[in-house]
Amino acid sequence: MKNKIANLLKKKVVILDGATGTQLQKANMMPQGACPEEWCLQNPQLLAAVHSSYRCAGSDIVYACTFGANRFKLKEYNLSNVEEINKNLVGVAKRAVAAKALVAGDIGPTGQFIKPFGDLDFQETVDVFKQQVRGLLAGGVDLFVVETMIDIQEARAALLAIKELTDKFVIVTMTFEGGRTLNGTDPVTAVVTLGSLGADAVGCNCSSGPQDMLKTVAAMKPYATVPIVAKPNAGIPKLVGDRAVFDMGATDFASFAPKFVKAGVNMLGGCCGTTPQHISALVKRTKNIRPLAPLRKSISAVSSARKTVVIDANNPFIVIGERINPTGKKVFKQKLLEGNLSVVRAMAVDQRASGAHLLDVNVGMPDIDEVKTMISVIELLCVATDLPLVIDSSNVAVIEEALRFYPGRALINSISAEEPKFRRLLPLAAKYGAMFILLPLSSKQIPATAAERKVIIKKLFKEAQKLRITKDDIIVDAMAMAVSSDAGAAIQTLKTIEWCSKILKCHTVVGLSNVSFGLPARKWINAAFLALGQRKGLTCAIMDPLHKSLEAVKEAVELLLQKDKMAASYIARFAKVKEKEVISTEKLSPQEKVFRAILEGNREGIKGIIQGAVAAGVNPSTLVYETMIGAITKVGELFDRREYFLPQLIASAETMKQGFSCLKAYLKEEPRVKAGVILLATVKGDIHDIGKNIVALMLSNHGFKVIDLGKDVSAERIVEGIKKYNPAVVGLSALMTTTMVNMGPVINLAEKQSLTARFIVGGAVVTKGYAQSMGADYAKDGVEAVRVVKKIVSKD
Repeated sequence: MKNKIANLLKKKVVILDGATGTQLQKANMMPQGACPEEWCLQNPQLLAAVHSSYRCAGSDIVYACTFGANRFKLKEYNLSNVEEINKNLVGVAKRAVAAKALVAGDIGPTGQFIKPFGDLDFQETVDVFKQQVRGLLAGGVDLFVVETMIDIQEARAALLAIKELTDKFVIVTMTFEGGRTLNGTDPVTAVVTLGSLGADAVGCNCSSGPQDMLKTVAAMKPYATVPIVAKPNAGIPKLVGDRAVFDMGATDFASFAPKFVKAGVNMLGGCCGTTPQHISALVKRTKNIRPLAPLRKSISAVSSARKTVVIDANNPFIVIGERINPTGKKVFKQKLLEGNLSVVRAMAVDQRASGAHLLDVNVGMPDIDEVKTMISVIELLCVATDLPLVIDSSNVAVIEEALRFYPGRALINSISAEEPKFRRLLPLAAKYGAMFILLPLSSKQIPATAAERKVIIKKLFKEAQKLRITKDDIIVDAMAMAVSSDAGAAIQTLKTIEWCSKILKCHTVVGLSNVSFGLPARKWINAAFLALGQRKGLTCAIMDPLHKSLEAVKEAVELLLQKDKMAASYIARFAKVKEKEVISTEKLSPQEKVFRAILEGNREGIKGIIQGAVAAGVNPSTLVYETMIGAITKVGELFDRREYFLPQLIASAETMKQGFSCLKAYLKEEPRVKAGVILLATVKGDIHDIGKNIVALMLSNHGFKVIDLGKDVSAERIVEGIKKYNPAVVGLSALMTTTMVNMGPVINLAEKQSLTARFIVGGAVVTKGYAQSMGADYAKDGVEAVRVVKKIVSKD
């Protein structure tokens, strides 16, 4: 079946189906508040009619109605028979299409935040998805689709769950707004991370109409090694009576099809608001258009959850920051043994500010649980910085656990030809799609000459190719050795670099400081060697970016070798009269340390920093109302400018919350504005509350008292809450088009009972125009909610 889909993709634009939920809603069939999956099994003929209509419209692939059929979502409706529900829903779809279309098992989000960005354990998430996958396999799906993901880590969990149980074709699509997912993943990072992990097609669905989605797929295509998928909404939902209606007709929708194909889309369908008529129109508009195959078979790129770094001989030189390593650092060793990771955060922030592109992470030393510590450090760094990570360990188990957990495409440091170690590590690199540093070292010897290193390099390349690992997935360590013990060592390293660059055509790296070991004034030797290496084609170096002489030489050589176009990087770094220095925490005042801790989301260090500020004589009230409120306001500004994303917002908000808890003992009364309380609820029929919870956290951190009524709350309960708590503002949340219509009845009921509370509404599908049509204020996220509520309260 996988080959059948691959062959189909070579011949035509593969047409997917359109919306299922809005079709059932449109016909007034499925009642609000019902579990979609359970209702569909109780009314299989109605669901089958929708599937059949898409097959008749020309869909090559129809999605089974299993989007929310995971353990967490079904539990909201007191359902536990996950596998049976998935199996039976697939059966409905397969009978409906009668082998005239393929059936995809549809996997949607759990509604939880996954570590390192939330509380849900990553492996537990994989297991939750595996339970669903087993049911889908039992039903006989032809392929899988993981869709509407905002969290790259959750998408990874679902993809791994599928790949560890079957080799069927897998599509993964994420949801983007303004060029990024809610968690901050950009289109390039999504396609690099998911493509390297083994997705057979990657793309986007939902949250936007065709016009905006075109930009997303166009950004993905140059970096994609797999087919690109697009499933846009039929425009923007509008309130018509008591229903949310999408405003783009089939003809207008399909008019974008040629543009999608030109942008590189290989699989095209529709999401919310689309109908069989939309799909039929797509079929007609793509009938005689040949799709554009992936532009590359492999890519040298590593990624974090929010950033991709492409490694290319024509691109700027890559600096791998080396400081997160306990070797020779007594204080750092002790901090790691104590579980105090504040120093790791500081090292990461400083290295990024000093020009590092990647961060090497090594926590290996005696008497430490290296696996546990490595995972803790990754968890911290994934929020603290957007730089991709290099997993540096001699322990295979550490590398395996790190690759599984890391929410991006990692670089392994390193894989040598030592038996049997490389036979364990190469399959891990292949499974998790990681790049790796090839260390030309064998079990028998340390090769002193370039000729000896070439033999080992060729051997490892040959072994890697057996696992479909390409040259683009490998960076060769040219092995910088100390010239203090071997005067010709640098020459052999430079020869290795040149051979790799010109003959083997692969990337290279050196541990820069090794060359000067045992000699005085090492920085000059390191700088000279860096310049020589770059001239021979060196692509990367593991080095200390805080050493300004090395950074200066690196920038100057890039300029002279014409790799710095129009001297942009050099000028950006050196044009100012005074170089910008990294300000260490030690130079900050106590209040500045508190401010920085909240700004950086330093959850592990805030308690000690607060205690230090109080001990230094800073008034606790000043800390709350000036320093901490100021810091969280700054976080909001960064979020607005899309310099911060949801993980950073949550980390800073939780740091603020911990800071408040720490200060309670010093304050006469709990900090709170005098304007009253804020009442929050997710409306009737909607079981999603992530957005509402973030709003609650942000409002609490700005001093408001928040009463949270929870999710799936009826209009009557909300009105009773208004009477009981007399809130200044009532916040209503809804994620789905089928439930957003329940906001209006709450406002109407409150007005009928002469209640004067102001309303603010929000949610993924809610727009400002929709809010205004109900007489409510609108906030697109937690940061804007704080601003709107403050404005309302100040007027009142």
